[in-house]
Amino acid sequence: MKYQAIDSALFIENRKKFKNNLKPNSLAVFVSNDIMPTNADGSMGFKQNNDLFYLSGVDQEETMLVIFPDVKDGKHKEILFVKETSELIAIWEGAKLNKEQATKVSGIEHIYWISEFEKIMQGFFFQAEHIYLNSNEHARSSNKTETAEVRFNKTIQAKYPLHKYERSAPIMHKIRALKSTQEIDLIQQACDITEKGFRRLLSFIKPGVWEHQIEAELIHEFLCNRSAGFAYGPIVASGPSACVLHYVENNRECKAGDVILLDVAAEYANYASDMTRCLPVNGKFTKRQKEVYNAVLKVKRGATKMLLPGQTFEKYNKAVGELMTEELLQLGLIKTDDVKKQNPNWPAYKKYFMHGTSHFLGLDVHDLGFFTEPMQAGMVFTVEPGIYIPQEGLGIRLENNVLITTKGQQDLMKNIPIETDEIEALMNK
Repeated sequence: MKYQAIDSALFIENRKKFKNNLKPNSLAVFVSNDIMPTNADGSMGFKQNNDLFYLSGVDQEETMLVIFPDVKDGKHKEILFVKETSELIAIWEGAKLNKEQATKVSGIEHIYWISEFEKIMQGFFFQAEHIYLNSNEHARSSNKTETAEVRFNKTIQAKYPLHKYERSAPIMHKIRALKSTQEIDLIQQACDITEKGFRRLLSFIKPGVWEHQIEAELIHEFLCNRSAGFAYGPIVASGPSACVLHYVENNRECKAGDVILLDVAAEYANYASDMTRCLPVNGKFTKRQKEVYNAVLKVKRGATKMLLPGQTFEKYNKAVGELMTEELLQLGLIKTDDVKKQNPNWPAYKKYFMHGTSHFLGLDVHDLGFFTEPMQAGMVFTVEPGIYIPQEGLGIRLENNVLITTKGQQDLMKNIPIETDEIEALMNK
């Protein structure tokens, strides 16, 4: 890991939150992700299962966490299984956590090697009435790969078919949506690193620069600041490419007169940030570009003010749609008659703003949380309205990360330039 060590108090508290939601006499198991292969003897590099990381802080493969609050011996309420290190592993891969280090990272006292799992756990499984298994129940997931988690769930249900099985995912959605002070600090670090990368670009971008060169500038700055890299696939979309919502080719030359849409952000300690900014390639917005830009900025500011405890997503999305409708009317992109005749299920504004405005943010870019429940203080959301006009070769999206507080909102990206005048001044400095 490139990031600074995290106080184990975070993971101890996270496990307490999880335990508080378990049924009596329940045992829960969490499994680390696989190292995914590429070709020949290559691999993609390791990315931890975020639920396991949230509860343990362990950031290495072949790890399993067991939580059993009502265990009969009164001692093994938390058990961590890690990969046994060796001199050979240390030479070829770098040493893995030893037992003392695993305790320091996680705050868990009872550490065993992963090879001992079946021998040690059989008696504990027999004691438990309920077994909680985890799974990826993210609404946007379309993964078809059989993960280590899926394989484990099949194996354990076959071995202990008479137990009562429960789902950990709803609990994780509930507790991960509310960020602790430590988590907010980590997300803020990711946002601050993103700011450094963005400011680096303001003097770099000019006609003739290629999108992939912009991507390279960002990754350089991110890695220099202890980030593992981009929190998601970077979108560096100039000109008409900005109207492709998930454009990731980043292979076009940036030309004078075009606007670049940058949906790029750093992660830090597995926590994501998520930023979008738009820059004029030649350092100066045209009148039309500025009009569209300021319309999006106005909607973004209006949407941000609506992120309040008790707000529902249904009311929020409807209100943001009304703000966007007004701006599109002012820009001449839609007409009053279009609004009168619109399909309520696909309003007129959706022609130019077809995606959602906000999503949860945390360990995942599209983090866990229930969109069917009211917003609460402690939740972190993106705010990212956009207007996309393919016939003009212009796409504008602006995005900040916002923490809901008991008093309103805290913008975690408030220091990242966003006003057109400030952007032009910095680009031409």
